[in-house]
Amino acid sequence: MFKKTILMAAALIATVSMAQARDQIKVVGSSTVYPFATTVAEKFGKSTSFKTPVVESTGSGGGLKLFCAGVGVNHPDITNASRRIKKKEVALCAKNGITDIVEVKVGYDGIVMANSKQSEVFKLTRKDIFLALAKDVPAGEGKLVPNPNKTWKDINSSLPDIKIEVLGPPPTSGTRDAFAELAMEGGCKKFKWIKAMKKGDKTLGIKKDKKAYKRICHTVREDGAYIEAGENDNMIIGKLEANPKALGIFGYSFLDQNADKVQGSTIEGKEPTFEAIADGKYPVSRPLYFYVKKAHIGVVPGIEEFMNEFAAEKASGPDGYLTDKGLIPMGDTERADRKKAVSTLANLKM
Repeated sequence: MFKKTILMAAALIATVSMAQARDQIKVVGSSTVYPFATTVAEKFGKSTSFKTPVVESTGSGGGLKLFCAGVGVNHPDITNASRRIKKKEVALCAKNGITDIVEVKVGYDGIVMANSKQSEVFKLTRKDIFLALAKDVPAGEGKLVPNPNKTWKDINSSLPDIKIEVLGPPPTSGTRDAFAELAMEGGCKKFKWIKAMKKGDKTLGIKKDKKAYKRICHTVREDGAYIEAGENDNMIIGKLEANPKALGIFGYSFLDQNADKVQGSTIEGKEPTFEAIADGKYPVSRPLYFYVKKAHIGVVPGIEEFMNEFAAEKASGPDGYLTDKGLIPMGDTERADRKKAVSTLANLKM
């Protein structure tokens, strides 16, 4: 109890000093949400009396680490995320005196595997992706071996006979988390004995082992086939132009903005298009969020107003200006829920 009181007192002191020291909103987080947040910030700065918020691209994990570090002038007000906040991150926030957080879902995005327009379009499945990028792959029932696949043709005879070379985000990225869950795990589950490890299967004689299942399905190979290219998706675009044989992993919005340079691979026969992501047909898509520290609302000027701008129909609705940047808007029900969350400043519920 005494420790909690000290934390609350420290947060209060930090909040008071923040009021004296900062009059500009500070936003960190996801590189995927970054162009959307930057667009909103610029419009917000021009159309209101508030200063234009400072938006920094740190990756989802990096942003949440900064966000959860504490209350006060030295800590961000808002963090963007291309995945939902994790329970361990909520616990870190609470440990540092941040117990009231507002969660706002922005919309949706697809994760693409793209290559230079100088090359042929790749036609992939999630199983192909898993076999190309997993650290260990099946070699018969119940057996794993270090990934031996060197070329795409080693995986699937219909794919090109070129070296597997994929540029992608680091572990701190929400794109990396979502890609592992949606694409790699999606392919991993095609092997029945591995899928059975998640819940256990008496008929197959396989015990439940969720940790092993996740390790097999989510761990990326480290032998050079997967190249960590940092949090800057524009850098990946540049490298794909320079190396037409490589593929890159990033959000649909970057594909949309660079359609003159790169093209998206089909996955299970579905192209990464606005329509296919919006209606759920494209298999590798995910929701996008931002999180707001309630202790900073009313202290740093303009936070509520910025939240309302980001969540407004004119920004992230079906005909909003963020759709021009590649954001996939939510349906009517989810947008109504978002409006309520922003207007009531409802606390995050896990």
